[in-house]
Amino acid sequence: MSVKYKLLIISTSDFEFTNIKCTSLDKEFDDFEYCHLKSVNRTFKYISLKVRMYKIPVTRVKVNFALLKKFNGYKPFLYNITTDACRVLKYPKSNPVFGFFHSLFAHHSNMNHSCPYNHDIIVDKLPADFVNTKFTKILPFPVGDYLFDSKWIVNDINRADVQVYGTLS
Repeated sequence: MSVKYKLLIISTSDFEFTNIKCTSLDKEFDDFEYCHLKSVNRTFKYISLKVRMYKIPVTRVKVNFALLKKFNGYKPFLYNITTDACRVLKYPKSNPVFGFFHSLFAHHSNMNHSCPYNHDIIVDKLPADFVNTKFTKILPFPVGDYLFDSKWIVNDINRADVQVYGTLS
C-alpha cells in the first residue's frame, strides 16, 4: 500500500505603491489638478488623481497601457495594448485584459461608464491592498518592481500619460 502526501505551500505576496507621475501633454485640453501617492502609515498607502477636462464632451478615447518590470531599467512585461476605451467600457467582454486593468481602479473612480464623458476624471483613494488582491489572488505575478504606464489618446492625439510604480514582494 502506498501513501501519498500533498505538499501545501502558501505564498503571501504584498503589493505596495512606490510612486505616481501624471503628465498632461495638452494643457488646453486637460490638466491634472492633483496626482499623488499618500502614505497614511507604514502599511496603508493610496493614490488619488483628478484630471480637469477643458474640452467636453469626450467621445473618442483610446488607451495604450503597458506593464513593465524592472530588469536593469523597466522592460516590457506581458502587456502592451492599445484599445478603444469607449467600446470596451460599453462592451466589457470585448477585451478582458483591459477589463482586468480597468478593474484595478474602477471602484475608486468616476470612469465607470461608457462615453461620452462630460466631467472631470477622478481616481479617489485607491488603496494598495485593493490592487494587492488583484495582483496576487486573481492573477498572480512574480515579485519585483513594476511600472503601469498608460497613455490617454483622445481624438487620435495623446493627451495625458499616467505612470504608476509599485513593488510586489
